[in-house]
Amino acid sequence: MTGLTLTEGAPKSFQDALTVEMTKCIKHFENELIGIRTGRAHPSMVEGIKVGCYGGESELPLKNLASITVPEARSIIIQPWDQGTLPDIIRAIKESDTGLIPLDDGNVVRIQLQEMSHARREELIKILSQKLEAARVAIRAVRKHAHNFIRDQQTKEKTISEDFAKRLSDLLDKETALQIKKVEELSSKKEAELKG
Repeated sequence: MTGLTLTEGAPKSFQDALTVEMTKCIKHFENELIGIRTGRAHPSMVEGIKVGCYGGESELPLKNLASITVPEARSIIIQPWDQGTLPDIIRAIKESDTGLIPLDDGNVVRIQLQEMSHARREELIKILSQKLEAARVAIRAVRKHAHNFIRDQQTKEKTISEDFAKRLSDLLDKETALQIKKVEELSSKKEAELKG
């Protein structure tokens, strides 16, 4: 919220800046959720894998080297645009922390997802819980920063009144609760996918 100036009686700029900062936390959380496998195939499971190719001269995300399709619920097909990168793609998938096993089909890479065990589902639910708590902490950190900003504007800078500071603090609390509710809903939806 750097560069923000508060004008007495005009909370809109404060609320807009607050929403932008908290939305960053939610977007990060959504990206974290994509990385948690639910047993259904999705291109995002592999598209970010870095592939060292062309004799180690380049390291590119897989999505820049191949088309990635999901023909069935538990399979992924990777079609390299340059067949010379096929061994590099296979090696990168094997070395990644995804736990996926690539199969060389000559022209394409096939990945068949295994059915998740109950223990693995429980492990993923624990990871989800940790990521949810990290998202809550990030949102609360934005709240704390904004609260300190309000306090400084009221007591040190004397640019806003005590009443307006109270109004902004109430707005801050409502926005924080709303954003935390959003991440909790996202987490609940992901947990239902994991249990299903």
